[in-house]
Amino acid sequence: MERYTEKDLIRIREEYGRRLEERKKRKIEPGKKYILTCGGTSCLSIGGEKSTYELFKKVVAEKGIEDVEVINVGCMRMCSEGPLVALYPGGVLYTRVKDEETVRTIVDALKEDNPYIDEDHHYKDPLTGEVIHHMWEIPFFKYQESIILGRVGLIDPTSIEEYIGAGGYFGLLRALRMTPQEVIEEIYNSGLRGRGGAGFPTGLKWKFARQAQGEPKYVIANGDEGDPGAYMNRAEMEGDPFALIEGLTIAGYAVGASKGYIYTRAEYPLAAELVEHAIQVAKEKGLLGQNILGTDFSFDIEVFKGAGAFVCGEETALIASIEGKAGRPRPRPPFPAQKGLWGRPTVINNVETLMNVALIMERGAEWFKGIGTQKSTGTKVFALAGSLNVSGLVEVPLGTPIKVLVEDIARGAPQGHTLKAVQMGGPSGGCVPIEHFDVGIDYESLRSVGAIMGSGGVIALDESSCMVDVAKFFIEFTKNESCGQCTPCRDGLVEMYDILTRITEGKGKREDVEKLEKLATVVKNTSLCGLGQTAPGPVLSTLTYFKDEYMEHVENKRCPAKVCLPLIEYYILPYACKGCTICAKNCPVNAISGDPGKLHTIDPEVCIKCGTCMAVCPFDAVVKKDAYEERGELYERSQH
Repeated sequence: MERYTEKDLIRIREEYGRRLEERKKRKIEPGKKYILTCGGTSCLSIGGEKSTYELFKKVVAEKGIEDVEVINVGCMRMCSEGPLVALYPGGVLYTRVKDEETVRTIVDALKEDNPYIDEDHHYKDPLTGEVIHHMWEIPFFKYQESIILGRVGLIDPTSIEEYIGAGGYFGLLRALRMTPQEVIEEIYNSGLRGRGGAGFPTGLKWKFARQAQGEPKYVIANGDEGDPGAYMNRAEMEGDPFALIEGLTIAGYAVGASKGYIYTRAEYPLAAELVEHAIQVAKEKGLLGQNILGTDFSFDIEVFKGAGAFVCGEETALIASIEGKAGRPRPRPPFPAQKGLWGRPTVINNVETLMNVALIMERGAEWFKGIGTQKSTGTKVFALAGSLNVSGLVEVPLGTPIKVLVEDIARGAPQGHTLKAVQMGGPSGGCVPIEHFDVGIDYESLRSVGAIMGSGGVIALDESSCMVDVAKFFIEFTKNESCGQCTPCRDGLVEMYDILTRITEGKGKREDVEKLEKLATVVKNTSLCGLGQTAPGPVLSTLTYFKDEYMEHVENKRCPAKVCLPLIEYYILPYACKGCTICAKNCPVNAISGDPGKLHTIDPEVCIKCGTCMAVCPFDAVVKKDAYEERGELYERSQH
């Protein structure tokens, strides 16, 4: 079994580094070509029966092409356009590559040195209509700064040699030449803060654990990513697992731990598989296990798969889960750094935090401080979803305005729609209205507008979103995910959900809105853990910026976005109805009556608000209440 030494790391970096530099060249040159296929879960989930990687391997082998190497990489980020494939050198991007016919077309084009195939499989800018072939010219990539994701989508995540070639393990090598205290000082000086949402200084957390009494000590990577629409950690683990292992190993050395855990979700089978493979390879190469790189430092890592409870993202609940107990938070202090796993000092860092650690130790604290803002250094990875032209993973320096994310990178809302808010920080975050899109994305600035960084989920909302319904959706999620241990969270969220349900059903009163706001404040201030303390965020932020929508529901029994079904009424315009009977024949509950050739009517007591009648009417005679009143009034005017 070959155990790497410092000389081996230098040799491998030179050899594989040259290969990576050749691969990354922007100009297409004669010689070897690399076809990189996205092997992330997002692209795999929308592919065909066979993965894109398998199809390319098959076709390239069939055609006997020797100067083309097919490599399966991690997430290529622009998930809405997947499955994605990139050609290097040149960085030519192919989108929506799902079938063997498309794969054969691409391979044949490469044989003829013409990588620019038909427009259907290249990115087309939704705003300008321009077809863009090269990744770095596409706005989605052009406005990003890739540090954490710099290797993701470029290297084979199963190859430790490619990871070393891209600079991997030189952070650990540098750390082992320093004392643990010096490593902690370097991380502290970098300004790195926890990327799981709280933003606590990483170096300070390590210092507390280092100074704490008790042996053994533990370090844990928190990959329990439970926010709806968030998958940053999943992509990071799938695309660059050695970076997580290296960062966790450095953390173990710094705090004096000999054992680490990577806590991930059972719903992330590919991430767990790739991380476990990387752990095994690192052990075989002497970069994990006994006497790492020939030093006295020994460290081991185990992957722990959680059962998917959202509350286990909270540190003390996560610890209880590893211990085999129900995942329930406990009061703090004592904090895990003093009394954590099995009562011993424990450091818990988010996956992305630890991936930053490896880079900081490789490149230095001053380099990291040069990115982001004075108080929020470095970059942050976000998962963009919702009403956007382009969605996927985005990495930008902290302090970047929200509008850069949703307008420049994601290209705004689809045609015919207008953005009105973004939900930032997951189910415990806040809704930031469009008038605050100039706010920089950093810990302090987001709090000033009622939102939080969270783990990095960003959901764009347009005019078709009812903000009361949005608040109800997230409260329902946190209500169901509450561990039930403390009264404010357990009972308070249920009561908040009941109030929101009444409002969206047209049964709410003005005093319900006032009670909702008071209750949200109480739950926020008195809950035991972070789940309950932040769960009221969507309610408080929507009450701050969209209170008029609440009052429309309460006072006028009307949903401005026409989303809340109990407040929707369908009518048939008398002057437009031809009595064709199509609506009646398609109604699933027989709520429409009328004789052929005569006006039809809808029974509101029977109608289930499915909208089928409006969809099938060839004369646009079926409308919602607002349109009925407006068009009826216009018709009356026209008759006079």
